[in-house]
Amino acid sequence: MKIGEKIKARRQSLGLTQSELADRAELSKGFISQLERDLTSPSIATLMDILECLGTDLPEFFSERAEEKVVFTPENRFEKADDEKSILWLVPNAQKNQMEPILLHLKAGCSTEEDRPHEGEEFGYVLAGTVTLVIGMKRHRVKKGSSFYFHAGMPHKLENNGKKDAEVIWISTPPMF
Repeated sequence: MKIGEKIKARRQSLGLTQSELADRAELSKGFISQLERDLTSPSIATLMDILECLGTDLPEFFSERAEEKVVFTPENRFEKADDEKSILWLVPNAQKNQMEPILLHLKAGCSTEEDRPHEGEEFGYVLAGTVTLVIGMKRHRVKKGSSFYFHAGMPHKLENNGKKDAEVIWISTPPMF
């Protein structure tokens, strides 16, 4: 790890000049310049002072966390299809997250398998067609442009009793698909 490069990147992200950081840390601009070029190494006490001026601390500074991926392209997606439906996972490996968004394509006259009651919540938005949301013994018709939201403590599924295929963005928390 190049400490100087990380200090420089942090300083620049805060919009500070080397002189401003030097003044705040009570060091010389020359020392900050050499430090950022990895030509010198600070003592632990000096490094802690510099990091405090940069709004961080030793554990955070030395953390090697991978940057979180936030944008997913079609190449990142996974699809599972059968004769009745296809499920397109919009976020890869979403089962490790708190919610799991999918794009469900449900053919006319078909339905999803019934989900057993579980902790969490479900949300859906109908992009095309009309579906029937079955929660326990209750049935709710959901048309294109409408959405649904419910606590998943009862058995539930979607049915497409129409003559056209349906498409639904469906988000489950915790992941269930």
